[in-house]
Amino acid sequence: MSTKRTGEPWMSPDDYGRSLPYFTVNLLVRDVARSVKFYKEVLEAHVAYSDADFAALRLKDLEFMLHADHAYDHHPWHAELQSAAPRGLGAELRLFHTDPDALELRAKRFGAKVLQACQDMPHGWRDVIVEDPDGYLWAAGVPKK
Repeated sequence: MSTKRTGEPWMSPDDYGRSLPYFTVNLLVRDVARSVKFYKEVLEAHVAYSDADFAALRLKDLEFMLHADHAYDHHPWHAELQSAAPRGLGAELRLFHTDPDALELRAKRFGAKVLQACQDMPHGWRDVIVEDPDGYLWAAGVPKK
């Protein structure tokens, strides 16, 4: 694993790994700083820690991670990560009880791609679908009134 971090992380990888809940998400990204900015400004994530290699974030009760591609240089996916293809095809990350109209406005201000504008859906939710800088899709919404 290659690192670009200077200095020590805020906690040891072992301690962080042991602190995680039963389910979490790890997204591999081209540029951690760019992605952190998206998650803070558009999805209003709390950033517990961030450096050039890794970020620990929280969206509501979901603890999740971002790892830079270069940190996976010894992983079987490394060659595929070097392509310019969008990430996460076939996965839609859902964030419920989040105002989709406000999120859509933040996404537009940020310059993020809005894949599906806010609309009332047949499944009982009003939601929006936005794309992060690496192509991961986030659907956010609230129950229809």
